[in-house]
Amino acid sequence: MAHVEAVCISDKKGVVKRERAEVMLKAAWGMEGDAHAGEWHRQISLLAGESIDNVKKILPTLKNGAFAENIITRGLDLTSLTIGDRLRVGEEVLLEITQIGKECHNQGCAIKKATGDCIMPREGLFAKVIEGGLLKPGDSIKV
Repeated sequence: MAHVEAVCISDKKGVVKRERAEVMLKAAWGMEGDAHAGEWHRQISLLAGESIDNVKKILPTLKNGAFAENIITRGLDLTSLTIGDRLRVGEEVLLEITQIGKECHNQGCAIKKATGDCIMPREGLFAKVIEGGLLKPGDSIKV
C-alpha cells in the first residue's frame, strides 16, 4: 500500500528541510510553517523514498529533507503521475499535481555536486493543496 514515509519542513528557502512527526496542510496554501507555502502552484513537493534509496547508495548519510522535499512517499510510482492527477493523502488531505521536476539552483544542488546527478528534476513532483488537514508518516496515499 502506498503511504507517507516522512514529512519535512523548513522555515527558509534554499535550506535542507527537517523531518517532523506531523504537519498541518492548509487548502490553497501548503504546509503551515514551511517556507514554500503560499498562493502558487508549488505549495508541496513530493519525492519517492525508493528514489532517495538509490541516491543513498552513493551518499549513505543522506537525511530526509535533503532534496527540500515536503513529502516522501513509499509504494507509489510518482513517475506515472501527470499534471492534474489528484492524491488523497490520509483521511483529510487532497493534493493536485501541478508540476513535474524542477531544475537545481546555482548549476546544481549539493547532492548533484557530490554525486554528479540529482533526481529532483526528473522524479520530483509539485502539488497544490485542494483540501487541508493533518498529515503524518504512515498515512495512506491513493491516486
